[in-house]
Amino acid sequence: MALMDFIKKQFIDVIEWTESTDGVLAWRYPFQDREIQNGATLVVRESQMALFVNEGQVADLFGPGTYKLSTQTLPVLTNLKNWDKLFASPFKSDVYFFSTRQQLDMRWGTAQPITLRDKDFGAVRLRAFGNYSLRLVDPRKFHTEVSGTREVYTMADLDGQLRGVMLQHISDAVAQSGVPFLDLAANQVAFAKALQLATAPAFDAIGLRLEGVTVQNVSLPEELQKILDQRIGMGMVGNDMGKFVQYQTAQALPALAAGGGTGGSSVAGDAAGLGAGLALGQAMAQSLQQGLQGAVPVPGVAAAPAVVPLRPEEVMSTLEKLADLKAKGILTDDEFSAKKAELLKKLV
Repeated sequence: MALMDFIKKQFIDVIEWTESTDGVLAWRYPFQDREIQNGATLVVRESQMALFVNEGQVADLFGPGTYKLSTQTLPVLTNLKNWDKLFASPFKSDVYFFSTRQQLDMRWGTAQPITLRDKDFGAVRLRAFGNYSLRLVDPRKFHTEVSGTREVYTMADLDGQLRGVMLQHISDAVAQSGVPFLDLAANQVAFAKALQLATAPAFDAIGLRLEGVTVQNVSLPEELQKILDQRIGMGMVGNDMGKFVQYQTAQALPALAAGGGTGGSSVAGDAAGLGAGLALGQAMAQSLQQGLQGAVPVPGVAAAPAVVPLRPEEVMSTLEKLADLKAKGILTDDEFSAKKAELLKKLV
């Protein structure tokens, strides 16, 4: 009886993988000194594939299903071992299982800013991060190029290499996306698609398929971020030159207000600078208005009331007087702000 039990332990009747651990890409069935019984059952579950390897040579590959192992179901192995059609003895072979389900939420990112060349700004430094997903699609290629004879090969073993591949192709992705560097932060979807296209061939070369890439954040250098903020602000006012003057003036008002508490001379100096800027903006607006004077009026639509523009010296004088009154406590902050708002309306 003991002899029969010993003999049974030497032959394998069922070969399967329950895949109890997450992140495993390849797993070698533990044969040790045992042999596969001719007619044994091979069970390959959904999202798995099984590969027979004979003395280092890749043989038969099985997709999901249940198989009875014989010379008919193992044609490559039969040829390698020179079996005839009547062969019915136990045999030895390495069997590797591969997980083909999608591996999600793999992270990539720039540990340090990377330098890229941009046609508008020259050399610029960029930081970005996101995630990606992949799937093992070619077990033969993955076995020969990556996992080899290891008992277990996991995503953790591959993570560092794949992160490097993603970062290596960021420059290509920026070029292929067609998105100006300054607008990358606002076009993360296009950037992600370009990064996937640029990186996919490197994944294919080792039997993987890059299923998707997301860009969660793109950090631009501070000076370029300021320019982007200005573009966003101008996008809100459109091409209206009057609104452009208001926008530019509004950007200067916080600095003017901050100087108001230090005395009239400081405010006057700020007012002079602001008046000069307003004068320039006024000239631009008037120039645009003159170009539009030939437009034909629309019947039934009342023309907008004319706004009498102020001369630069009037702006400067008025702001100096308002600042002096505010410094003496005659005008409150709200009253001072209201008067400035009235001046701006007359400049439109």
